[in-house]
Amino acid sequence: MPASAPQRPVSISLVAVPEVSAAIVLSLHEVFAYVGVAWEALTGDRFETRSMVPRIVGRNTEPMRTSIGAILVPDHTFAEMHRSDVVIVADLFLDDGQGPVGRWRDEIAWIRDQYSRGAIVCSVCTGSMMLTEAGLLDGVDATTHWSATQTFADCYPRVILQPERLLVPGGHEHRIVTSGGSASWTELALYLVARFCGEAEARRTARIFLFGDLSHGQMPFAAMVRPKQHDDEIIADSQQWIADHYAMPNPVSQMAYRSGLAERTFKRRFAKCTGYAPLDYVQSLRIEEAKQMLETTNTAIDDIALDVGYEDPNSFRRLFKRTTSITPSQYRLKFQSIAAV
Repeated sequence: MPASAPQRPVSISLVAVPEVSAAIVLSLHEVFAYVGVAWEALTGDRFETRSMVPRIVGRNTEPMRTSIGAILVPDHTFAEMHRSDVVIVADLFLDDGQGPVGRWRDEIAWIRDQYSRGAIVCSVCTGSMMLTEAGLLDGVDATTHWSATQTFADCYPRVILQPERLLVPGGHEHRIVTSGGSASWTELALYLVARFCGEAEARRTARIFLFGDLSHGQMPFAAMVRPKQHDDEIIADSQQWIADHYAMPNPVSQMAYRSGLAERTFKRRFAKCTGYAPLDYVQSLRIEEAKQMLETTNTAIDDIALDVGYEDPNSFRRLFKRTTSITPSQYRLKFQSIAAV
């Protein structure tokens, strides 16, 4: 059968107005731009993943000074952006003593048009006020920053506000998605990556950017770093072979035997070419496979240990914790909960 055509990239429009947080707009832009790109660059592992194309959109493309002094430069005008898959309004800072009512007429008209064309419309923090001004949150479950609850009560009583929640997909087919305080933009980003590109890509994104609980440091998020590039055919053949045979007993001795080199010579040459001692390389492959199984299955941890090459589950647990700073059970709990749609 012919290979299926690659999916069209996800078009994401980030709304630029003077009241918006430039930091959140640019952070969202960076995360979405790295989808399907960064993991391979860091680890060498390639996955077929739908890409995302973020654009900053405003009334014009002139540099815009935001409320706290940072500069945003829109990529396109509203008139140029006819069709977006996702529209996001980041948190808004109203420092002029005026409320949100009656603001953002051009932006609201464009957001309504995008919604009518099928876009998913999202907000971060007080960005939800622009969605309410657009009439998109009437009768819809939503959240916002806790400090804005009185504004909603006074100005937008028809919104079904749930300020205790971090992320609320609402409306028909969940085409309205609101998130809570400013830091909740990470929850929104992972939700959208999972929704359009799959939960596996959302987990890879979380590991790249260290999204989630950081109480154990960054090692739970780390992955096997891409081995050094080299042109040694014998070592390259060993790497290719061990990718499919890492779970077998005594894999380093088996690689050395297949290479035709003395084991000591093989180990020295392998480390020089790849940057890894052979045993470290094998253990890294095993741990990465174990992580994948912990993220995507409910297989018992003892069975995972056997599947990746450890007859003694306790030895596996010790190595896993030494490598990631957390136990296999803690790892499963952390990453199975990320970006579940």
